[in-house]
Amino acid sequence: MGLKSGNFVVEFEDHFPSMVEKLGAEGFMNELYKGFELLEDRDTKGFITFDSLKRNASSLGLQKMNDSELRYMVREGDVDGDGKLSEMEFYVLMFRLSPGLMEGSLRWLEIAVLNEL
Repeated sequence: MGLKSGNFVVEFEDHFPSMVEKLGAEGFMNELYKGFELLEDRDTKGFITFDSLKRNASSLGLQKMNDSELRYMVREGDVDGDGKLSEMEFYVLMFRLSPGLMEGSLRWLEIAVLNEL
């Protein structure tokens, strides 16, 4: 999985599908919530900011990312343009960054539709 902006690409290994398989959907969402809490800004509770992402990046193995890449991550997920990530924006970004989860979601949707027919 990866983010592309201008001249740089930030690549991540996509462990989410195996996590869902191991933890189940509810367990996986609990882990995502723990990740959100870890990155949450102390001063603006309920949001991830550039500063909080930078402060906690090493906890997620992102210590090699520079400021431009971290800012891009926040911008990429910031749907409402307020310069920070809400919990829902964080979840959406995490799902968008995981092609395996997106493919799995499409398969689950197809199966559900076929079962309804």
